[in-house]
Amino acid sequence: MDKKDIRILKAIAGEGTNSPDKIQDITGIPKSTVHYRLKQLREEGVLKNDLMEMDLSEIGVDITLISEVYAEFGEGYHTTVGEKLEAIEGVNQVYFTMGDTDFVVIANVTKRAMVESIIEDYESIAEIERTSSKFVISTVKDETYPINDFEYETLVDTLAEK
Repeated sequence: MDKKDIRILKAIAGEGTNSPDKIQDITGIPKSTVHYRLKQLREEGVLKNDLMEMDLSEIGVDITLISEVYAEFGEGYHTTVGEKLEAIEGVNQVYFTMGDTDFVVIANVTKRAMVESIIEDYESIAEIERTSSKFVISTVKDETYPINDFEYETLVDTLAEK
């Protein structure tokens, strides 16, 4: 993978597009090159399908870190702390939760040194009291479209207007 491939992947992820025309507009890479690179990325397994879903392990962003974040309670803290957490490089998902844990944060990084950096970034937020983080050893399931986790009849019964 080279800089052009990375620019193409960033365009796909940033704009949610698989259109070579749009990717050319965003990256300045000629359309014929975009077509060729997309084909290569599919053959290498980086792009899993025509929806441009990416295999993070094939890219090299293969360490998933799941962190529980405990914050100091205060008015509007869920918004303030949530915005600070989401701004940290490598953080993909931030959930404000009920229970003992205030936030669950998911980050994907390229190497172990980045894990330490992310934890330091969490702990530099004044409202954060402590964190507890875990590495994912292997992914058992990662469904992009949660609707696939339900039977058709269940969806009809619960979502369709009667």
